[in-house]
Amino acid sequence: MPLPTETTPNGYVKRWWKEAVVYQVYPRSFYDSNGDGIGDLRGIIEKLDHIKGLGVDVIWLSPHFDSPNADNGYDIREYRKVGAEFGTMQDFDDLLTAIKAAGMRLIIDLVVNHTSDEHEWFVESRSSYNNPKRDYYIWSEHKPNDWPSIFGGPAWTQSPGGDWYLHLFDPKQPDLNWDNPEVRVEVYDIMRFWLDKGVDGFRMDVIPFISKDKTFPNLPEDLRAKPQYLYTTGPHVHDYLHEMNTEVLQQYDVMTVGEAFGVTLQDTPKFVDERRQELDMVFQFAAVEVDRGPDGRWKPWTLPQLKAVFTRQDKALDHHGWPTMFLSNHDNPRIVSRYGDDRPEWREKSAMLLATLILTMKGTPFIYQGDELGLTNRTFTHIDQFNDLWTKNAWQDEVENGPCSEADFFANQNKVSRDHARMPMPWTAQGGFTTGQAWFALNPNFTEINAESSQTIYRFYADLIALRHAEPALVYGDYSDLAPAHPHLFTYTRTLGDTTFLICLNFSVEITAFESGVESEPVLSNYASPFGPMRGWEARIYKV
Repeated sequence: MPLPTETTPNGYVKRWWKEAVVYQVYPRSFYDSNGDGIGDLRGIIEKLDHIKGLGVDVIWLSPHFDSPNADNGYDIREYRKVGAEFGTMQDFDDLLTAIKAAGMRLIIDLVVNHTSDEHEWFVESRSSYNNPKRDYYIWSEHKPNDWPSIFGGPAWTQSPGGDWYLHLFDPKQPDLNWDNPEVRVEVYDIMRFWLDKGVDGFRMDVIPFISKDKTFPNLPEDLRAKPQYLYTTGPHVHDYLHEMNTEVLQQYDVMTVGEAFGVTLQDTPKFVDERRQELDMVFQFAAVEVDRGPDGRWKPWTLPQLKAVFTRQDKALDHHGWPTMFLSNHDNPRIVSRYGDDRPEWREKSAMLLATLILTMKGTPFIYQGDELGLTNRTFTHIDQFNDLWTKNAWQDEVENGPCSEADFFANQNKVSRDHARMPMPWTAQGGFTTGQAWFALNPNFTEINAESSQTIYRFYADLIALRHAEPALVYGDYSDLAPAHPHLFTYTRTLGDTTFLICLNFSVEITAFESGVESEPVLSNYASPFGPMRGWEARIYKV
């Protein structure tokens, strides 16, 4: 479909997905409708009013496909089949119908850098050297280099036949060979299958990894802790994304957002410049890596460091590119514990402040399930309490086979583990996620923090989303940080034509002097009387 030509006063082409607010659902942890302990598609239908009540425009559904779940669904065994634990294809069709009837859209995960090792393609590929599917994956007679897996350990595994296959993630996630045109045709057919059903686009899992340098150079020493910065630089990644766009995406009015894990800020425009016809947006990871050191472990961070990320990202993209705004997802800890203050006296205020940042910053905002409730991290004390294979592999590498003490391991994982976000949603003070035994333990604080007890935060999210929808300046407005060096205050403007919004956020419990220069009341605040000095974790929005 041809791109629309309506533009804003500052030069952006208007698109529906730029104006949308997206809510991510991690289905196995959202709501269980049948008591088997696993969230399912019917559960999403039953709780759809909760999502609709926020006023969001798009639901992003994390993988719902048939999978052996080595990596919680990101290892797909059959792309055209719903995982039995989630329901049936009829359940998916009913969910899609319900979402459309509620005035929202649906995007789904596209996981095509790799498949499950139980996918029929790989079963055939490893069955013999002469199998027609042999070249669907990347094989070598010997281990060709020292590439590590993102999840730890080597990225090459030897098959029983003696040869080696590449997997940039778990051994049960062999990488597809995108240099084979037949593979690309298969992927495009899968995309059309779901688009023809009526889905409105894709979140593309680690999509910059799809092209591999077949000379297989060893990993440079300076990338030893971050191999993703090599894996995103394959020689044909942009050729393949452009082909995907022209062969499939241009035939539909959809949105695409790529997980740009390892893509530098300098290379980001190559993926999202609308003139190149590749992706609409990518998730750039600098904001969620502000608290990570070179080794990937947690490190202290400062507010000026976080503010500098948004300024750099804004300067990196011109009017032909569009950013995303996210601080959380299924791969990251809870935002209140990470960027806010999860102590009981400050959790609510800091949750609302972070909502203000997400929903007034430049870029399409993505909310992760539970953000609107102010859910927090939990304290893990034993390795058996974790589910995530990344954490379990780290335990083996760092504790069992490495120098890390158990105390240091838990101190780090309690800051960084993906499992914080993957615990089931607490709907009531009794838990409310399932009538059975939950697949993964709820955060023990569910009796105090749940959907019923967190309505103040929920309503504030809804008010912010309504304000964003009503004010084009909060979507398309230019961004400017007014005090980049201030250690506690984040004050910035969004300006479109004659309209300017001033957003003031106090990232501390300290009372901080502040003069807005605006005589009228703020448009929205997380305090009832937003005047005078900024109080602890206070958020104010002024319309200038």
